[in-house]
Parts: sequence; C-alpha cells; structure tokens
Amino acid sequence: MIDPKPTASHFIDGAYVDDPAGAPIPVIYPATGKEIARVHAATPSLIDSALAAARRAQPAWAAMSGPERGRILRRAADLIRERNRELSELETMDTGKPIQETLVADATSGADALEYFGGLAASLTGEHIQLADGDFVYTRREALGVCVGIGAWNYPTQIACWKAAPALACGNTMVFKPSESTPLAALKVAEILKEAGLPDGVFNVVNGAGEVGAALVGDPRVDKVSLTGSVPTGKKVYAQAAAQMKHVTMELGGKSPMVVFEDADIDAAVSGAILGNFYSSGQVCSNGTRVFVQKDIQDAFLSRLAERLKNAVIGDPLDEQVSFGPMVSEGQMNIVLNYIAKGVEEGARIVAGGKRADREGFFVEPTVFADVTDDMVIAREEIFGPVMCVLAFDTEDEVMTRANATEYGLAAGVFTRDLTRAHRVVAGFEAGTCYINTYNDAPVEAPFGGVKASGVGRENSKEAINHYSEVKSVYVKIGEVEAPF
Repeated sequence: MIDPKPTASHFIDGAYVDDPAGAPIPVIYPATGKEIARVHAATPSLIDSALAAARRAQPAWAAMSGPERGRILRRAADLIRERNRELSELETMDTGKPIQETLVADATSGADALEYFGGLAASLTGEHIQLADGDFVYTRREALGVCVGIGAWNYPTQIACWKAAPALACGNTMVFKPSESTPLAALKVAEILKEAGLPDGVFNVVNGAGEVGAALVGDPRVDKVSLTGSVPTGKKVYAQAAAQMKHVTMELGGKSPMVVFEDADIDAAVSGAILGNFYSSGQVCSNGTRVFVQKDIQDAFLSRLAERLKNAVIGDPLDEQVSFGPMVSEGQMNIVLNYIAKGVEEGARIVAGGKRADREGFFVEPTVFADVTDDMVIAREEIFGPVMCVLAFDTEDEVMTRANATEYGLAAGVFTRDLTRAHRVVAGFEAGTCYINTYNDAPVEAPFGGVKASGVGRENSKEAINHYSEVKSVYVKIGEVEAPF
C-alpha cells in the first residue's frame, strides 16, 4: 500500500519544496474521517517562485521541436501506466472513490491524455495561403506562455493531466493548483513528468485554498487560466482573468438532463442512470441528475432501478469489492444531506436511500427521488452527490422544453431505440457534451465542455490545442509595394 504522505507540499522548478509558514491543510481519508497526511498552503514567496520558474522555462520549452516535447509526454504516460496501482491507491485515499473505479478511470485517463497530446505535438503546424500575384500568407501556431491550471477535487490526477498535456504539447509551461481537499495526486504527476525528462520549471504544483488560486490568476506573468470547478467559482475566476485579457477555459458544473423514452431498453437506461448519478458517489460535473422518464415506463424504470441499487457495495473504498464510496469531505456530505432534506420537505418521494450510511466516514446512500417537479430546488440546483431526480413526461416537445430550462448546459443524454429521434433530440439539447444510449463516457479523442453557465472552451481532442495556442499570420509581398502618396 502506498504511503499517502507527500515528500513535500509543492513541486516547483523540478524539486519538492515546502514552507511551514503556510497554513496547514490536513488530508482527510473520507472513508474514516481521519487525517492521513498534511500539506502547507503556498506562501506568497513560493507562488512567486513557481511563476518565475514557469516564465523562465517557457522559451526554451517552446523552442524544442514538437516531436521532442511529445516524446517526454508519452514517456510520462508509460510511467503512469506502470504505476497505475499505487497512483490509484493514492487517488482513493485522496478522494474516497472506490479502488475498483480509480484503477480504470483516473490515472489511466491521465495517461491517455499525455499520450494523445504527446502524439499531437509533432503535428502542430501552420498553413500556407496563396494570394493573387504570387503574394502569400503563412501562419504560425505559437504557445500562449505561462498557463495556470486550477483543479477540482473529484478527479485530481485526471484533471492535472487533462490540463497539463495540451498546454505542454503546445509549448506552454504551467503552474497547477489542486483542490485543497485533494492535494496529493498532482504532486505525483509532477514527479513523473520530471522523471520522464521534462525540464525544470515546465510543470509546477502549488497547494492552497482560494487565496492561492486568486494570486495565481491575478498575476500579470500568467497568460492563460484553465479552471475545473463550480459555476460560482468559475464566474469569479473568469472575471479576474478578463480584467487582464487572459485566455480562459472554464469547465464548470451542470444540472444535466437524461431523457428516457418509452421504447428504450430499460436495463440500459437504468445502467446509464446509475453511471450518470452514482459513479464517484455522484461527484461528477456532467452527471445526468434530472432523469426524465416517459410516463408509460416510469414505474418499471423505478422498480428496476431500486432493485439494481441493492447491488451497490458500500464500504472501505480500498477494498476492490466495494463499488460505492464516501463523499470527499464532511462538508460536502452535509451539503448533500441538506438537499435530501429539502427534497422531502418539498414533497418529492424517496424511492431509494435518503440517509447517511450507518458507518464511520462521509457516506451518503445512493438516493433516488420520484414525483419531482421542475420547480423543486433538488431539480434546479447542482447537488454534486448521489442524488437522482426522476421526472415524468408525456411528449418529446414537452421534455425538450423542460430539459433545456436551466442556466446550465454541460451534458445531456437520451435513451431510445429510435435513432432518428435520438439524433433529433441531441441536436435540440442546449449542452456541449451529449450521449445517445450511454452516459458519461469521456475519451480523450473527443471534445469535452459545456455551454451557457457550464463553461467556456473545450478540454481534450484537437479542440484543446486551439485553447492552448494562438495563430500568428505573416503576410508576404512578392511584388512592388504601392502607396497613395
């Protein structure tokens, strides 16, 4: 079993560093509520050191060829895969997610991103545009400079890699701040990148809470900010970045709809609803937490769902037989329990769960509400926990209007055997990431992100390259240059 205690609190300019003057941040194992490690928040001098290192390292890193940069990223991907077991154990201790989940969905996803963008690094070229009379324009794709990445606590390893991989492939350097709730995993990513040959200062990790993030975002040495987090946090960071005209990527929250039509395969739809509500104990930004079920099959759907939920194995997430773990923190658990109480108060009917599990740690039972109406708080606000709202509908037109009646637009899904209807429905969804007869897949080859309040920009795929680089146009005149005077 890996020792969760980190070598030090931060990784700056190729080395672990610490400053005990920084505020202590206890690392709590969510399954027991006990402290397993401790880090210190970055002090102003350490923040300055990290940004200075990133700024200093950036020109040389950008000057390397794409294949050279890509080779380092791909080597890091190989190292992550070789160490998947220990990294997964660390992720489980950091987040509380079951080891059976982290073994297949966290470090491996980070490795996929490093490998994918490592492969793309050699392909980052411009274009030649022919004009009249032999004149032409050529374009150069250039790095932005220093990027700041701010991570969320639900996928700390994956998010660190999802942000670092395209940034580094394009020739940028990065200072990454994990969530203060999960400060451990990104340090290992930095350590592995260094071992893979990444030059010092190219990827740095500083830990801390909101004030550390604000210091990074507001620093004039920073050219780009990429945040994964809540909508309220995203609005603050976006505004702060906009004040200095920085590039941004905002991957924020949602209250995503999942629509189940009467012709759907009910078992497949139930599986999608479980994946879209209870994977990672419901702590996934794209979760389809408003499950609209056509009235004729609602009873059958709820019955099958309640039956399937009895198979959830709640327990120590380090046990590979466990399939459902705790919330990340006591605070998040209490937020979820308050939402459950609100749902009961508003008249929704609990079909399954509804309570804190009778064990140590921050466990909330997988909870399903039926008889939910669109105006209820539990149907409007992002809960970020294992709470599913099931809403009945009659017609396609009706459900599309209701599904889109939200400030969010991260994801949406539909279950139906009628593929013509499926494509018509996803075309009508006001969401950036949509699913047909599945839910919450996130391959690195495909763009991921939202619309409306759910975000700006896209992560993963070739689209991410556009968000971590800019195009310079160079006009070349072959003939004489004329002027009116």
